[in-house]
Amino acid sequence: MDTNYATPSSTKIGHIHLKVADLKRSLAFYCDLLGFKCVSKMGPDVAFISAGDYHHHIGLNTWYSKDSVPPSNNKTGLFHFALLYPTRKDLAIIYKRLLDENYPFTGVADHGVSEAVYLSDPDQNGLELYADKPQHLWPKDENGEIKMSTQPLDILSLLSELEG
Repeated sequence: MDTNYATPSSTKIGHIHLKVADLKRSLAFYCDLLGFKCVSKMGPDVAFISAGDYHHHIGLNTWYSKDSVPPSNNKTGLFHFALLYPTRKDLAIIYKRLLDENYPFTGVADHGVSEAVYLSDPDQNGLELYADKPQHLWPKDENGEIKMSTQPLDILSLLSELEG
């Protein structure tokens, strides 16, 4: 095996496919609340949703999980997946939308390189909604390596993006 192989830097994560217990409930969360668009359904068990006109960013299915309960937290599996918003204002908009709906958050954080809010979908799949800070503001250590951290998120500053 060639241990010098590196994944090309232009590689992107194309989509995620989630097992859900109730497709209608998941569509209400992802489409009605978060604002994704349902672009395709395959019968009563599968839906593909997208931000914009892409074929899909998230697949939802009940093939093996219809009416099931989420796995316990001490099992292997998805910790969370992240949705990168294009701007800090976009993050503020979705944060305020969730806040207005009294949707529960599991955390908020300033990671130095990004600002994030955390929550779980109805099937307890973790989500990180975040916006990157400009790269020139990313903290670096003495060797020039990115120095991420977890600090409190300044919610008032984030919400100030909505003014004007």
